Amino acid sequence: MKFLLVPYPDPVSGHPTKYVRDSIPEIKSYPGGATTPTPKAISFKPGELLGDETGAFGIKSWLESLGHQVVVTTDKEGPNSVFEKELVDADVVLSQPFYPAYMTAQRFAIAKKLKLCVTVGIGSDHYDLDAANEHAVTVAEVSYSNSRSVAEHIVMTALILVRNFVASHEVAKAGGWNIADCAERSYDLEGMHFGTIAAGRIGLDVLRKLKPFDLHLHYYDKHRLTPKLEEELGLIYHASVDEMLPFLDVLNISCPLHPETQGMVNAKFIAKCKRGVFIVNTARGGLCDENAVAEACKTGQIGGYGGDVWYPQPAPKDHPWRTMPYNAMVPHISGTSLSAQARYCAGTREILEDFLEGRPYRKEYLIAHKGRLAGAGAYAYTTRQ
Repeated sequence: MKFLLVPYPDPVSGHPTKYVRDSIPEIKSYPGGATTPTPKAISFKPGELLGDETGAFGIKSWLESLGHQVVVTTDKEGPNSVFEKELVDADVVLSQPFYPAYMTAQRFAIAKKLKLCVTVGIGSDHYDLDAANEHAVTVAEVSYSNSRSVAEHIVMTALILVRNFVASHEVAKAGGWNIADCAERSYDLEGMHFGTIAAGRIGLDVLRKLKPFDLHLHYYDKHRLTPKLEEELGLIYHASVDEMLPFLDVLNISCPLHPETQGMVNAKFIAKCKRGVFIVNTARGGLCDENAVAEACKTGQIGGYGGDVWYPQPAPKDHPWRTMPYNAMVPHISGTSLSAQARYCAGTREILEDFLEGRPYRKEYLIAHKGRLAGAGAYAYTTRQ
């Protein structure tokens, strides 16, 4: 079989031969009792860089030892790209959301042999799920593998925005001691109203992590949490996003990108928020109207915007979020820490072992299967059909 892998490029200085730490903690289960990935074996050392071209998701040598053809490329854009040329006779495509190989309907149509698309991580919107179902291609991802990594990044970004960290760091870096300049936009998170759009694995973990900060915690989700959980965390439920927005000092966006949510954070949406709201988005860049967000940061309707997701990815150099004021944007890194990579690459191997040996996939790993949304996909996504 032919496996087509699309990692992100190696570090500018080259793939590392030495790491800051000698090991990473071993995590065996997630909140709720689900186990971390359980492949028969792995061909990498946890804590290594696996998401780049040299790392090749930690599966290249294993697949080749089984006699399979493995193509690894970072050239993924356009009809003349290596990816599109190799796609024609590929059996399996593997791509990360951080550097996605966008599988459009046109690309599914030319991939006559394609059987499986794997998201090496979580978040499968870079695969056209309608087209995947039309062509009976299974889409799977390593659910929960980096959810808690993303939740940590959300908490960090909220604090960075509210405490005016970026501008203050720039003062120190430039040799200054401008206390008033740093403090004039700095607040405490304590006592603020924080809300999340979606309280799934990431959104709920964020709420758990923020409870000790003594915030007012709000949420909206299509699937309401249990009364016991709401009481335990002191959560305030809202029946709609519009109902929740006027209360919030900090808004977190953790919902999937699909036809219902595409471009939902637009000028009309932003106008419903408190003036000076801080917004964190680690879900998908396509959830937002990029120009509306940039303009609102300039006018002060948004007090600061941060996260790691853009559209498209990689983002063009002239993307307005790179230069808009009061931003805490980074490349798409929240879910690709070395800790997360160990889990999502082990989960990728587990999925491929099941595929090659004809075993059923874990239900929570499935997004689309046998022509319809399935598993985690049936819970999180909608399609155009």
